[in-house]
Amino acid sequence: MSALRDRVYETLKRRIVEVELRPGERLVERDLAAELDVSRIPLREALRLLSAEGLVVIVPNRGALVSPFTPADVRDLFDVRESLEVLAARLAAERADADGLARLHACLERARDAVRRDDRRETVAANAEFHSEIVRVSGNALLGTLMQPLDARLRRLFRLTSDRDPARQCAEHEELYAAIAGGDADRAAACAFRHVADGREPTLALAERWTADIDPVKVTHTRRRRPAPQEPPATRGPAPRP
Repeated sequence: MSALRDRVYETLKRRIVEVELRPGERLVERDLAAELDVSRIPLREALRLLSAEGLVVIVPNRGALVSPFTPADVRDLFDVRESLEVLAARLAAERADADGLARLHACLERARDAVRRDDRRETVAANAEFHSEIVRVSGNALLGTLMQPLDARLRRLFRLTSDRDPARQCAEHEELYAAIAGGDADRAAACAFRHVADGREPTLALAERWTADIDPVKVTHTRRRRPAPQEPPATRGPAPRP
């Protein structure tokens, strides 16, 4: 049973993070179970796991939907990022070894290549991995534990805001990498704070555009699948904008 649950969990998580299932979209158990070729038991277990990560809202005795991503949610996430990601950058500059720096540099190369190829999905994935790798390089297990529940939310946020300037994102990451590689903890912390803080207002502006007035109880009131909210502007078009 756990293998089925895990497969369903990973599939739905990927679809939510990639915004294939959009904020506020109704998750109908009957439809999903048929689509994924599983019974409702592993599906419900997977939905509970996703709910614990903040990706799904479960309304008791009614159903589930993809968690909305409101401007308030964005502000809360940025508040946490401005503290934890700055700490991660400072510790990474103090503790990074050759292997850690090589992994960070590989993320940068992956992002540069994706930008050159105009691959939005890969650019977002590479940039998200760069942030995750900094936490690993920091060498602080507790910090990693605190950041782990935020990872999927961050990746979904990066996907929803993928029309931000990719060249600028790469340049900011390269500046942060240089500070970490140089062992300059103060500079690394300052770069990390500026990188996060500069993205706050543009992201809030995008959130105002993609957010719909979503009442989870009303969404799950009917057994019929709710039409997905209008696609966020950031996910339209072929050109990458992370």
